[in-house]
Amino acid sequence: MTPWVRILSLVLATAAFLSGCASQTPRVAPAQQLFHDQLFQPPAAPIDTASVFALTPEMRDYVKHELGTPGPGRDVRRMLFDALYRRDKLQLEYDAALTRTAAETFAARSGNCLSLAIMTAALARELKMPVIFQQVQIDEVWSRAGNLYFASNHVNLSLGRPLAGQNPYLLTAVDVANSLTVDFIPIPPKARENARPLTEKTVLAMFLNNRAAELLSAGQVDDAYWAARQAAEADPLFINAYNTLGVIYQHHGDQAQAEAALRYAHSQLPDNTIYLSNLAQTLESANKLDEAAVLRARLAQLEPYPPFYFFVQGQEAMKLGDYARARTLFERELDRVPDYHELHFWLALANYQLGNLHAADRHLALAMENSTTRSDHDIYSAKLDHLRAYAAQLRAK
Repeated sequence: MTPWVRILSLVLATAAFLSGCASQTPRVAPAQQLFHDQLFQPPAAPIDTASVFALTPEMRDYVKHELGTPGPGRDVRRMLFDALYRRDKLQLEYDAALTRTAAETFAARSGNCLSLAIMTAALARELKMPVIFQQVQIDEVWSRAGNLYFASNHVNLSLGRPLAGQNPYLLTAVDVANSLTVDFIPIPPKARENARPLTEKTVLAMFLNNRAAELLSAGQVDDAYWAARQAAEADPLFINAYNTLGVIYQHHGDQAQAEAALRYAHSQLPDNTIYLSNLAQTLESANKLDEAAVLRARLAQLEPYPPFYFFVQGQEAMKLGDYARARTLFERELDRVPDYHELHFWLALANYQLGNLHAADRHLALAMENSTTRSDHDIYSAKLDHLRAYAAQLRAK
């Protein structure tokens, strides 16, 4: 079974890691006992947490010349809000490939939801505008890279007004009723109503945890460790950081350390299916099969069909040349995650093998439409052009 790491990307997609759906309030983590610095090489490029929200001169110039300063008849809060969405202003593009700092996001004009939220907060604060980060209660969205599976939650933020006579940076001093919520993906109104506020230290931990997952996915295990360690230090209550540490230890071959980190995460949120799965896998690797079986049984109760369950079966059917069965399995997975681009791509492949070029075209177009990185979008676009050229050749015969 493949290891799972939970990454919050914010769009979904890969963007930070958010703690999931548990009602328990976790205790402050005994972080130091779960860190094992001696096992890893020093980081190639330490992450400077002070840079995450820092503004560049270009960003200050943008605020000064494009947004201005508050005053009679000047709602700079609305001006910033509009600039985020209008193509003739900041021209922002969603891209889940990398979690960026505020400055990196501004320079690239793109990022995942967390990156875009951090950039927006940095600009808002330059305008002396209070912001509230929020975790939105929507279903996790899953993605994968190699043998790593990523679960993404969503973060947005609200641009508020300070209450009269109050410190504008105090969360409790914000006029929430008249705030403007900034979202970079469509969110159901009910989910937005149930959003819960996040502290800046949690947002920083999410940023670092995302970076850790991205580094791990790129094979940079040593650097991933230091980023996950920083995440746990930034907010000891952000339990996803310990799950990430556990997966990093697994990939580094440190099974005892992986078990300790994952046991800690599981003890804090015992019904979190990601922690359960990762811990069960680690126990199986240590030949602690009886204890692992208990966790697997609980996992089966909580999640009979884990993410990508039918997708993996569909891939196996494709290898066997059973394209009709593969199509059925991919469609079952798609019923659960209708917008995941890779599922549409594999459905296009299955339909192509079955000679259904119209359906293959439709799913390739949906794969391109739902892609979360510019690279994936370009790959699907090229494949769609190739398929349409082939279909045109067949019609011409």
